Amino acid sequence: MPRPSSASHKDQPLIDDIRLLGRLLGDVIREHEGAQTFELIEQIRQLSVAYRRQADHAADRQLKKLLRGLSDDQAVSVIRAFTYFSHLANLAEDRHHIRRRAVHEQAGHVQQGSLAHTWQRMRGAGVDADVIARSLATAHVSPVLTAHPTEVQRKSILDAERDIARLLAERDSLRLPREQAANEAQMRARILQLWHTRLLRFTKLTVADEIENALSYYHSTFLPEIPRLYRAIEDALEHRRVAPFFRMGQWIGGDRDGNPNVTADTLRLALQRQADVALRHHLTEVHRLGAELSLSAMLLPVGAEMQALANRSPDRNAHRQDEPYRRALTGMYARLAATLHALTGGEAHRHAVAPQDPYPHAEAFLADLRIIERSLVEQGCMALAEHRLRPLIRAVEVFGFHLATVDLRQSSDQHELAVADLLAQARIEPDYSALDEDAKQRLLLRQLNDARPLRIPEAPYQPHTLSELAIFQTAREMRERFGAAAIRHAIISHTETVSDLLEVLLLQKEVGLMHGTLDHDARADLIVVPLFETIEDLRQAPSIMEAFYRLPGISAMVRRGGPLQYHEQDVMLGYSDSNKDGGIFTSNWELYRAETALADLFDRLSEELGQPLRLRLFHGRGGTVGRGGGPSYQAILAQPAGTVRGQIRLTEQGEVIGSKYANPDIGRRNLETLVAATLEATLLPPTQPVSKRYLEAAERLSQASMAAYRELVYQTPGFTDYFFQATPIREIAELHIGSRPASRKPSQRIEDLRAIPWGFSWGQCRLTLPGWFGFGSAVQALREHMGPAEADRLLQQMARKWPFFNTLLSNMDMVLAKSDLSLARRYAELVPDARLRKRIFSRIEAEWHRTQEALNTITGQSQRLANNPALARSIEHRFPYIDPLHHLQVELIGRYRAGSQAEKVKRGIHLSINGIAAGLRNTG
Repeated sequence: MPRPSSASHKDQPLIDDIRLLGRLLGDVIREHEGAQTFELIEQIRQLSVAYRRQADHAADRQLKKLLRGLSDDQAVSVIRAFTYFSHLANLAEDRHHIRRRAVHEQAGHVQQGSLAHTWQRMRGAGVDADVIARSLATAHVSPVLTAHPTEVQRKSILDAERDIARLLAERDSLRLPREQAANEAQMRARILQLWHTRLLRFTKLTVADEIENALSYYHSTFLPEIPRLYRAIEDALEHRRVAPFFRMGQWIGGDRDGNPNVTADTLRLALQRQADVALRHHLTEVHRLGAELSLSAMLLPVGAEMQALANRSPDRNAHRQDEPYRRALTGMYARLAATLHALTGGEAHRHAVAPQDPYPHAEAFLADLRIIERSLVEQGCMALAEHRLRPLIRAVEVFGFHLATVDLRQSSDQHELAVADLLAQARIEPDYSALDEDAKQRLLLRQLNDARPLRIPEAPYQPHTLSELAIFQTAREMRERFGAAAIRHAIISHTETVSDLLEVLLLQKEVGLMHGTLDHDARADLIVVPLFETIEDLRQAPSIMEAFYRLPGISAMVRRGGPLQYHEQDVMLGYSDSNKDGGIFTSNWELYRAETALADLFDRLSEELGQPLRLRLFHGRGGTVGRGGGPSYQAILAQPAGTVRGQIRLTEQGEVIGSKYANPDIGRRNLETLVAATLEATLLPPTQPVSKRYLEAAERLSQASMAAYRELVYQTPGFTDYFFQATPIREIAELHIGSRPASRKPSQRIEDLRAIPWGFSWGQCRLTLPGWFGFGSAVQALREHMGPAEADRLLQQMARKWPFFNTLLSNMDMVLAKSDLSLARRYAELVPDARLRKRIFSRIEAEWHRTQEALNTITGQSQRLANNPALARSIEHRFPYIDPLHHLQVELIGRYRAGSQAEKVKRGIHLSINGIAAGLRNTG
């Protein structure tokens, strides 16, 4: 297996790790699949490397011929080998990132995106610790995990890979040959386990599978690392207390937009499983605290408050009568165990005394922990609280008994169907959907001002209506059971009108989630969150929100629902669908404009009301650049000035979840980056106002870019056929990868296709079209309008001085570096109509070259990733080992589409999808 190319001295440990893992994988393959299979894989590797690194076209021809001649069994063996290598290479890279960061820290170098860098910038700007602490007191930062078909790995795979990552980390500190040999033997065992463990499941993924996959990241990263993040912030702020501003969010189990498999039952399951994870974490930490806090009252008497907590414990063991902390913790464990059983039906692993007296809510458990903390401080034993007690207190503040906030999400047209049915059965309006917007608003406002519900017992409601009501009813029950933080948002996909928002308020009213009436004392338990997705929706977002807040009773309702004096309104912005609608540049530009206009609107509304009305933007970013991806630090800093203000939610999905959070150290760094960027965007003034010339140029670029993009995607005859034939989109849909259908409707229209498979399919065939198409034409149009020299000077200046434009260029640079026209041409061969193939591909290829040339001119760099040498090296190392996966994917797709129903063919396609995604790391 792999022998990577030479590299600089600092990267030698990475090369050594990759060689070690490749050698061990090769040994396993040779021993368990036979020398012939190993030699076949090695021959493929050598030919691929020769072509990729030496431009050996004879090797390329030989490679393609060899791959075409493989049997189904051989193809699957080769795909498995290169897929597992992609996974192992990721582990080696993650370890090297951690290693290099440690080197920089030891040398006193401050890296961009770290909290240390942020504190340095704050000091330089004269922002002191008190200002930062006050900002965090009202901040809200929340990454939100969402399901994604290619990233749902089996727990067995994730556990084995985490073991390998741990062994790689240990290896850095081993000096004795026998220790290194023992470490290598353990690593070989884990790789052997991987080789004989199925990457794929036998059955179609369920929502339950996706829930479990997401929860695995809490065990490894979020539960232990988020309290450490808070501690680091407090230490940097000279031990000032920091309010719990950082929270986790989840969509899995509550996101039913286009997914009929998400129901009230999956929502209930999601909350129960989350509670089980949170409570078992708390139980484990309480048990460990009990082992540590063996302090005797005979040696160190406790105060009355602590003694009372110990006396309330049912622990009467004579051996612990002088140990008040242990007695108290035994009683708290018994209460937590009873809480676990009451909320989830689960049983605790240990029972010093029988479970009893469950905690009514997380705050009651937190109060007991704080009694212990105060007592230790009073006794001068603060050191005993630092290691475990304070992290547990922080974990309870952040995760409660619910672990993460689960969002509800549904499409506006589905809400409308339910409301129409309710109104028809109540004989209020026979055809609500036929009404114009003004009539809908008047009708909905009347119902929201009527205290009586619409529902009639035994009425023959449509199954869809009952399902929608059941979701909201279950949300109410889950909030009562797990706390108000368990579910806080009802997100409305495809928000196009004010009535879309009012309909969700009416559905809340029907199940008791809205209290009172709009004209009197209304309060909604769930924040109604519009999701503006298409280009037109983004343009309408400010006017829709203003019209909503101008309705009688709405602003008063929001003010009643907010915590303390802060009245919150989340607005979600869709990166994926806006990109699919208008292309990369126009999507980013319209998002920028919408954010600016929404911030201005909420400033005006706050001024009119005389009270702050807090806007929180929720960024629906995907894994790919085409879906809003890219480095989070740069993305947050590229937001328009004044739009962050300590408030940000953003989705995390696809391979990004694994690459960011599977390794705890890498995960901690990524969490830290979110906080660092949010603080900098909030507290540091922009370097300079955005020039009017920049804004005018961006608008002109957007118009030309969108025209070029839509002409290809929506106006070119045969483009849809080309897309469905030249990418694996059909296989992604037909092979049931993930719990969610690939399309919202049973059609082959691009408009109906979900953004995930749209972007993911282009990544698989290495065109990555949504991440760059249209920009080359846009620059060409601007040069024609202004003259080449003046346009180039302006664009170069924008790249240097405008974070929005610079970040967009950086992301396109990265996407183009991961594209490959020769591989894309191989996929195009799947299109049976040669004339169609040539006509469409030639247009894509021409735009690819235009965009490359535009980037070269603007950045002054003729090579992609010139400013990101680490990623450039990563690509150099791994791309030769991804190429065979592409060639075999095309080969097997051809066999599948020709009618082969062989299980090996289907499995090979699915495995290749996983391997390519793992190798590219941010393609979905």
